[in-house]
Amino acid sequence: MEGASEREREFTLVARKPCFGLPTACPHCLPVFIYLKLAKIPFRLDFNLTFPDSDQVPYVESGAYVAYNNEKGGVIESLKEDGIVDLDLELRSLPEFISSKAMISSWLEEAIIYELWLGSDGTSAHNIYYADLPWPVGKLLYLKQIRSVKQRLGITKDNAERREAEIYRRANIAYEALSIMLGEDDFFFGRPSSLDAIFLGHAHFTLQALPEISLLRNRLVEHGNLVRYAEKHKSECLEAGSSSSSDMHFPPSSSASAPRQGPSHWSSKHKSKPKREKTEEEKTFRKRAKYFLAAQFTAVLLFLTIMRRSDDNELDLDDDDGDLDYE
Repeated sequence: MEGASEREREFTLVARKPCFGLPTACPHCLPVFIYLKLAKIPFRLDFNLTFPDSDQVPYVESGAYVAYNNEKGGVIESLKEDGIVDLDLELRSLPEFISSKAMISSWLEEAIIYELWLGSDGTSAHNIYYADLPWPVGKLLYLKQIRSVKQRLGITKDNAERREAEIYRRANIAYEALSIMLGEDDFFFGRPSSLDAIFLGHAHFTLQALPEISLLRNRLVEHGNLVRYAEKHKSECLEAGSSSSSDMHFPPSSSASAPRQGPSHWSSKHKSKPKREKTEEEKTFRKRAKYFLAAQFTAVLLFLTIMRRSDDNELDLDDDDGDLDYE
């Protein structure tokens, strides 16, 4: 971890919105949140609800500095490489540390992605990514993401069952290996590290965001010490009021500098307030927001039309494909 000067800087973590009792209900955002908590770096938590398919989220910013999710191997690696905060200085060359981190970042990440988009009814994914978008746009983006996940995981109609079995087999191997490595210790290597942040993010998301019938959740619950480990650090890493508590903030939807909107339950109207005339900046922003939604909706429609025409022989979206059953 770097010196006290980094602690004095003002950092903002931009993530997906909170849900399921988590400060941010996103399998990529939660490990970054926990990493900053373990490093005891004070930060402000902000939410991006407008671009659910952006691979830049999460990101950490401080002044002109920004660490994006899609650069340098992710936010945590960027923070380490750029000298902001590094919990792995004494661990990065250990073979066990490297292999364990790779196992979580590959096998367990694949399992989470599969469960979220293909192995469930899609309720969790909808609540996390699309609940704040107009229904047609959210629905079409959801279908687009399912196709993208299938391509990423190499799943076709012919190998779907085999790939599913392989994904859960690898996840179970990872849980067994991590369970043996951890034992009843407080951390995997005796002190907080990025490995702890990544696994704690995975564990809390799996236990709280996935349904109780989830196969992956049930596989994790079978390893009691991993569950106890997650519960032991829950108050330190997730709940507000700790020594490095974050300032959770929903920016107003009229902010031209950051086109993010607050949660849907903040939409109550206060009739008592006098109606003021909108500024030119607000009018311009509202017009741009409407154009963005219209363009996004049109783009998704065109994408799905082209996709279905070009892939009739590769991807059969009929009643035989249980992955697209939204009942």
